[in-house]
Amino acid sequence: MEQNLKFISSRSKSLLQSDDLYQYILETSVYPREPELLKELRHITAGHPRARMATAPDAAQLIAMLLKLVNPKKTIEVGVFTGYSLLLTALTIPEDGKITAIDINQETFEIGLPIIKKAGVADKINFIQSEALPVLDQLLQTHENEGSFEFAFIDADKVNYWSYHERLMKLLKVGGVVVYDNTLWGGTVAMPDELVPEFLKQGRQFTIEFNKLLVADPRVQISHASIGDGITICKRLY
Repeated sequence: MEQNLKFISSRSKSLLQSDDLYQYILETSVYPREPELLKELRHITAGHPRARMATAPDAAQLIAMLLKLVNPKKTIEVGVFTGYSLLLTALTIPEDGKITAIDINQETFEIGLPIIKKAGVADKINFIQSEALPVLDQLLQTHENEGSFEFAFIDADKVNYWSYHERLMKLLKVGGVVVYDNTLWGGTVAMPDELVPEFLKQGRQFTIEFNKLLVADPRVQISHASIGDGITICKRLY
């Protein structure tokens, strides 16, 4: 099964120059440690027409380590798709941890829901079918929510990344961590504009602008990791 997924996993997510090297990383260090139910959900998602939207398994492994280090009891996820990263979070956070998960598409969330239920972690998840900004704004209307979240994972519409960031700087506690996915946009951020495929140009521009804003934001310490499709890890400093 893993070999059948080789093209999907490496071509769609890896920024390494060698597909064989990426496959080595997956088969040597990632897949052997991947929980069986996550593996099951990854295989199911691979058959979806938009499978490349799923979180890369090597990026997920790093996110799991971050979750273990932060040990959050209150998290936010914007952009759920079939729920691979959501299940990963639910499996990793403490037993009494809770996730506010937001996505406009409940249909794709329900692809992974039976596996989430099988894992026994559905009670950790509050799934909200909605655009994210109204939900984040509603959370901020309750004063107790400010500075109460410890971790966030954002893998959604790139045009709104900075708007999400501004709200998360209020919702996350000082010392909290937010991870943004797709911050290298298939490597196109470093390509001359004339070489970028037309369908990637708009997202590329949003990503370039977001990366510039993040590096200039004194409220966060950042690490831009060339893993998966690029993830940027931000720790709120104040």
